[in-house]
Amino acid sequence: MTTHGDSADDEERHGNGRSDLQETDRPNVCLVVLDTARASDVDAATMPTLTQLGDEGTRFERAFSTAPWTVPSHASLFTGTYTSEHGTHGGHQVLDDRLRTLPEAFAAAGYETVGVSNNTWITAEFGFDRGFDDLRRGWQYRQSDTDMGTVVRGECLSEKLRAARERLFEGNPLVNLANVVYSEFLQPAGDDGAARSVDWIDSWLRRRSTDEPFFCFCNLIEPHVVYDPPQSSAEAFLPSGVSHEDARAIRQDPRAFDCGEYSLDEEDFAALRGLYRGSLAYADAQLARLRESLEAAGALENTIVVVCGDHGEHVGERGFFGHQYNLYDTLLHVPLVVHGGPFTDGTSRRDLVQLLDLPETLLDVTGVSDPALRAQGAGRSLHPGADESPRDAVFAEYVAPQPSIERLEARFGEVPDRVRAFDRRLRAIRTTEYKYVEGSDGFRRLHYLPTDPDERRDIAAENPSVVADLSARLDAQLASVDHTPQTEPVAMSDGTKQRLADLGYR
Repeated sequence: MTTHGDSADDEERHGNGRSDLQETDRPNVCLVVLDTARASDVDAATMPTLTQLGDEGTRFERAFSTAPWTVPSHASLFTGTYTSEHGTHGGHQVLDDRLRTLPEAFAAAGYETVGVSNNTWITAEFGFDRGFDDLRRGWQYRQSDTDMGTVVRGECLSEKLRAARERLFEGNPLVNLANVVYSEFLQPAGDDGAARSVDWIDSWLRRRSTDEPFFCFCNLIEPHVVYDPPQSSAEAFLPSGVSHEDARAIRQDPRAFDCGEYSLDEEDFAALRGLYRGSLAYADAQLARLRESLEAAGALENTIVVVCGDHGEHVGERGFFGHQYNLYDTLLHVPLVVHGGPFTDGTSRRDLVQLLDLPETLLDVTGVSDPALRAQGAGRSLHPGADESPRDAVFAEYVAPQPSIERLEARFGEVPDRVRAFDRRLRAIRTTEYKYVEGSDGFRRLHYLPTDPDERRDIAAENPSVVADLSARLDAQLASVDHTPQTEPVAMSDGTKQRLADLGYR
């Protein structure tokens, strides 16, 4: 993979005045993203392992994503920049190759860099492999550019056979057949790659023969639509009288729901929320296995473990399903726990932080000095010894819907006016007192958070001076996305298009 820039490990640490660690003392990093995990549902019941990591490390109670969906959020996490700076969004899904990434910084500093992604967006196809020695597709039994998911997702034998005929001889037929056999017969029920991913990381840790520190990234996608946890993970969270089978029978197609192709009532959403919480519980069980693997390899004591959500989710709240179209805290407020190194005292911090603060934080805590990554980023170090002042505001952007209105028209024909209204750019600023959101179409809303934490009462009309001040801060902080450098669009493979469609993106 490509790397660039300098690794000045003998330079003074940025922001806290402490010297760099010696190379032999440099800690490992294990960065785990719980795809679509919203903070409101992450607790001791759903995620006891993550709760324990927070009790031993540092839990950030007010952590926020920069965007409400995967691609721009991960781009911010990898580069330390806002969406309008990195230019990766619904209208342009590839990560700009002129930006320095966190894996590149660690690779240049002599770290072994590996990743396992279970989200199709976070792959080499969309530019997220830069800096990784190996970035794997976690849902595959054997690595292949041919995604056999259309075979696995076929609803009847004839569909499966037709998909197999179309795909089996793309690339290596034996590898393709192995992936089908694994997904059809061997993959754990309710698993969408998490178990296989942890198995691979465990094997990789056991066979490592180098003394180099490592940077390990893992995206677990189980909390994402379709929520399909195993019964053992879901049954504790389902409403009384609703069976696992009944809940799984409820249709989960957010864009079809938006466009009125079918409807869901509150009982349906209550069951889906049970499945969603069960999916978090299943992801937590895999997180427990990952921790055990780090311990068994003798690596946990010298590893900074970061666990976060990349964005949240609507499961019926305000009539929304999925994570598109708005910037409510339901989509932006995410769990964030850091464990190891200086993050070991069981602290619960309530200062405002963003996921784009993690690159600066991880450079600080490992002693890696990467001028290019630091210079481009808008993050602030969360290291307990950093001398930077806490944030007084966090920001978020939603540039364009994914899928686009045009794609929705191609699929559904007539698109409701309610959905067409969401074809706009949104920007948000959140302070300790106020949450303000404005749209490119003139939309705006303002909430006083101490008395309206759920963003129910819009007070914009009564507070024009507050609106003017917060709008000016948005202009000062967030650049125009129209001027963001962009690379050429990605020509997606058919397998990628189908897997993204299954995730509700096409």
